[in-house]
Amino acid sequence: MKDQIKKLRDFIIKDIESGAIADASLWAGRLDFFNNEIKRLNMYTRDQVKNAVEGKNHKYFSEGDWNVNIVGIRNSETEGKVTNRFDDLMTVSYKVDGEWQYHEFDCTTDPGTHWVENCAYSKKGVAILKPDQYRKSHKIRKHLGQYEALGQQNPVTVYRDPNKDAVYNLDENNTQTGLFGINIHRASKYAGKKSTQINKWSAGCQVIAANDDWTKFMKIMRKARSVWTNDFTYTLIESKDVT
Repeated sequence: MKDQIKKLRDFIIKDIESGAIADASLWAGRLDFFNNEIKRLNMYTRDQVKNAVEGKNHKYFSEGDWNVNIVGIRNSETEGKVTNRFDDLMTVSYKVDGEWQYHEFDCTTDPGTHWVENCAYSKKGVAILKPDQYRKSHKIRKHLGQYEALGQQNPVTVYRDPNKDAVYNLDENNTQTGLFGINIHRASKYAGKKSTQINKWSAGCQVIAANDDWTKFMKIMRKARSVWTNDFTYTLIESKDVT
């Protein structure tokens, strides 16, 4: 339902911007309704995410407009099982003209079944990003030389899972810190489409499922870069930390 409302809202906005709808004021009330419904259908509120981030003694950015908080929320209810589904959330919150904006996008913060079973990047096993805050960890650049995404530029810490089974091995004694290409990128490249299975989309990257969500995410990132710098902090927490 939430995805359908978002598509309808974005379709109307596109027509307004293109001039297909001559009198945008006639649609203002309906757009407000759609936005309120999307907020109602969000899994969390901005305050819940803020409190969870600060509860981990991480920085929550509130100074100025377009100072983005990019917070991934890993689904704790899966209990470490490899679901191969986009069952996590990517949240973004920031101010525009002093007013808070908050968005949620379905994503994965875990690698898919393919790379769990066939990791070709490290003999130590597939990478699973460890929950933490990674300051200035990413910048806008091309993912695999193909399209603009948030590419890793500073070290992050990953668990290494060599077992190749259906459970992520989150062993504190088997971690690595460094540059591993843990990017934030999209799955489906087709407008209006949303991937449902992770498969090869993630070998440790944080991946947004729906192309339309990705387009919106990157529009926010580009605006944030123009106001601040091309340095983005990524915070990963778990859903059990959000109350």
